[in-house]
Amino acid sequence: MGKCRVIGLLSGTSMDAWDVAAAELTMRADEIELHPLGHLELPYPEGLREELRNPTPEESWSARWCRLDAETGRELARAARIGLDELAAGRADLVTSLGQTVHHLVEHGRTTGTLQLGQPSWIAESTGLPVVSDPRGRDVAAGGQGAPLAPVFDTLWLRGLLRDRPSAEARSATAAALNIGGMANITVLGEAGTLGYDTGPGNALIDAAVSLGPTGRTSDHGGEIAARGRTRTDLLEELWKDDYYARRPPKSTGREHFDHDYLRRRLAEVPHVDEADLVATVTRLTALTVAEECSACSADFVVASGGGVANPVLYGELRRELGNRGIELSTSDEHGVPRAAKEAYLTTLLGFLTLHGIAGNVPSATGAAGPRVLGSITPGRAPVRLPPPHRTPVRTLRVLG
Repeated sequence: MGKCRVIGLLSGTSMDAWDVAAAELTMRADEIELHPLGHLELPYPEGLREELRNPTPEESWSARWCRLDAETGRELARAARIGLDELAAGRADLVTSLGQTVHHLVEHGRTTGTLQLGQPSWIAESTGLPVVSDPRGRDVAAGGQGAPLAPVFDTLWLRGLLRDRPSAEARSATAAALNIGGMANITVLGEAGTLGYDTGPGNALIDAAVSLGPTGRTSDHGGEIAARGRTRTDLLEELWKDDYYARRPPKSTGREHFDHDYLRRRLAEVPHVDEADLVATVTRLTALTVAEECSACSADFVVASGGGVANPVLYGELRRELGNRGIELSTSDEHGVPRAAKEAYLTTLLGFLTLHGIAGNVPSATGAAGPRVLGSITPGRAPVRLPPPHRTPVRTLRVLG
């Protein structure tokens, strides 16, 4: 196929924006080259976000979810069209959509279902391009948790970064990729292979803490509120009691666990906490839980990305906690991947892998029974012509400047 130009679409659990990226990907023996073409963050319609978080009770459940699936699909189609025109000069071969995750169904510690809204037919109809969608579903069907999917990008990318380090000792280091979105997840690449999982909340509890306050805001932009507060040790200890932190990986979590009601229940166990102290405490919780997991995995250096990196209070706490444990911290920007765009570029890679018949999950991260080619393909205006399956195992991902 030569170069494949892919538009990637997703929205994280925070539902703060549609992330759109365009990239050209090329297969070269055991390496994939990814050339970023650009990234956009498009505003999330406020009405749709509120309905996805708090569906209108007047409708029947079937009419409600049918309508929301279609509305989300149309929004994703609009985002794909903008990405195609503004980032890809009107030319692409494929769209990959992770849709909008609204629920993971967990029963007795096992994920038995996952729901992403955003009917891909709207995207195919708007762009005329084939669409790879719902990659999480196949992993869940194979006994996995459908998350995290970032380890496939991180494993290939970290291998390339380690290979390019100047000394043999540096090349044998244990590297970790960290993404702080609504949840925080890490991928650790060491001598024993790849381990990837959610460490716990990223921005989710910070956003929940802010929204419980009197300002009407939904996030702590620039860490402004946390900077005014101090850590409440009693609340931090109460939050640390959560069973999730003691579970062994692979594991994943989401807003179905770490949400407003969760925070209210924990707050009920301690004396009154004012807004600034609450936000400061949950910000420190994110930094501590990430640092503890990176240390437990014997990471030597961590490459961070995601929206949480833009919060100077959170990033400062994280740098301090990792530094206390002798772990080097940098951002993905320093290695050629814009921190706000990494998950969107992951999405372009997932579609490219599906097109070439290559597994997109890392079983040690998701818990699936084995590697699986992920997603479903919705045809565009022309018949779908798949390239021959790639027979050489892919070892590395190189991001081109």
